[in-house]
Amino acid sequence: MSRPGAAGPPGTAPSMEKADSFGPSLKRLVRLLGAYRTTMAVVIASIVGSVALSAYTPRVLGDATDKLFAGVIGSKLPDGLTKDEAVEGLRQRGQGTFADMVSAMDVTPGHGVDFTAVGRILALVLGLYVASAILGWLGAFLLNKVVVGTITDLRGRIEAKIHRLPLSYYDEAKRGDLLSRVTNDLDNLSQSLQQTISQLLNSVLMVIAILIMMLSISPLLSLIALATVPIAAIATGLIAKRSKPHFVGQWSSTGALNAQIEEAFTGHELVKAFGRREAVEADFDDRNSKLYESSWRAQFISGIIMPTIMFLGNLNYVAVAVVGGLRVASGQLSLGEVQAFIQYSRQFTQPLTQIGSMFNLMQSGVASAERIFSVLDEPEEKPDPADAETPAANRGRIVFDDVSFRYLDDRPLIENLSLTAEAGDTVAIVGPTGAGKTTLVNLIMRFYEVDDGTISIDGVDTSRMSRDDLRERTGMVLQDSWLFGGTIYDNIAYGDPTASRDEVLEAARISHVDHFVKTLPDGYDTVLDDEGGGVSAGERQLITIARAFLAKPTVLILDEATSSVDTRTELLIGKAMANLRADRTSFVIAHRLSTIRDADVIVVMEDGHIVEQGSHEALLEAKGAYHRLYSAQFSAAVS
Repeated sequence: MSRPGAAGPPGTAPSMEKADSFGPSLKRLVRLLGAYRTTMAVVIASIVGSVALSAYTPRVLGDATDKLFAGVIGSKLPDGLTKDEAVEGLRQRGQGTFADMVSAMDVTPGHGVDFTAVGRILALVLGLYVASAILGWLGAFLLNKVVVGTITDLRGRIEAKIHRLPLSYYDEAKRGDLLSRVTNDLDNLSQSLQQTISQLLNSVLMVIAILIMMLSISPLLSLIALATVPIAAIATGLIAKRSKPHFVGQWSSTGALNAQIEEAFTGHELVKAFGRREAVEADFDDRNSKLYESSWRAQFISGIIMPTIMFLGNLNYVAVAVVGGLRVASGQLSLGEVQAFIQYSRQFTQPLTQIGSMFNLMQSGVASAERIFSVLDEPEEKPDPADAETPAANRGRIVFDDVSFRYLDDRPLIENLSLTAEAGDTVAIVGPTGAGKTTLVNLIMRFYEVDDGTISIDGVDTSRMSRDDLRERTGMVLQDSWLFGGTIYDNIAYGDPTASRDEVLEAARISHVDHFVKTLPDGYDTVLDDEGGGVSAGERQLITIARAFLAKPTVLILDEATSSVDTRTELLIGKAMANLRADRTSFVIAHRLSTIRDADVIVVMEDGHIVEQGSHEALLEAKGAYHRLYSAQFSAAVS
């Protein structure tokens, strides 16, 4: 997209492809979640309680195993002996290892399994599991509300940001890529947060809780279990570092592909007309291939993390099982303790594996967050003054006083321009393409800020007014008609939501919308899509003109407003506009000079300067720039 009215190449594009580092973006996400700190505190407390109960359960199950094992061993020992007598008897028979094991057990010779005690333990385990599940569900429920609320807030912030960005941003930004940021990237961030935060909290807390329980059972086995953690951490860091650029590339490629698709769909008829289908398809295939490459590389590389950690965890499991078995045999640990430790070691590896597997989701989400933050960090348009002024009168007298403006610092466009439009005057602006005609009216609307000089309306500098106040006084009809998805009636009523139905229909009648609407089956209730499908380009333009009529602005800006209508309709609209322009100041940009003969002042612009101004007859008599334009246009029409 090029700037309207700009002369020369466009400027530097906004920094939409810049990606920050992983750490700062992650911290920024955490700060966003901080807005729900009270709820997050309850979430953390719930997850801590759930993890603590879950971590304690294997130890209780170990007690049940000890009860069962002690009952089995006790049933095999002679009845009537004490435990010490039974152990001594085993030593005398040369069964020293078995004697060491029995001495470490809570066993009664001649007595079998105490199923009552085992039942109580199992009931306690069931209660712990239920309580852990309830706390886990509560934490997940509240966390989901936090994530959804955060994304909703972020979506609101980016929506508000879009309305505060200057027009120059949209001159350079690709619409498809911007839409991808506020839709695809937001959705991806939402999914990433929902899937990772809960698991991450659970996993980190579970690692801490399990480590405490393992140390309470056996420091030696704990050291063996921890031996692979540094290796896993280093491997995860190296793999994550290699996959990060590919995740950034994945979402950048997604935005570029969406921009290409949006452009191709919008210009579908043009693509067909110029036979460029194969070129568009080739461009799509190229961008799609880039997305494919970055996506599979990101997923493949990050996917290595989980199997790597699982492999290290399996090695750990074997080592713990072997050493634990030896210590049970030597009576240094009970079977239940080793069982609990093995369960802890597997549980210890599982959260580490989950943390590793979540890195791809985290990196994908943070990559999307970076793209969203880059839009939020774009410079905004100059804010309205705190003590905004309002013109005492509402007549529409506009004065340009020594105005200068440039899109690029080294390329002036408008320099030292002075012009006065009296209230009620119709000012026609003509000149070659790139002369600065559209830029001039954009400066009136403060779509861009002047570099030097002032523009005032009814004696008040527009830079001292609020934009809302300024734009409420102006109505604009552009060469490119803009309609939203809705009925024809709704599109016209957009000019003044408070207007009655009779006023809307009157505006439609004056602008000759009523004529073609009567031919439609649903009349004013005909539903249009956002491209205005179902009506012709000229009819779309008439609807936008009706919208401007309904707004009843003090200042009216018509930028090639009749370029899409036929000559007969143009004449009819010209008569209607004559009525509309009564007591209103109008700026009319027109290439067809026949449409602006009755203008009070015709301004001829070349290279950002006013080279002539006056009435139609006076300028023709001067035989200057306007005379050359007029003669060239009508001689071309005759030839």
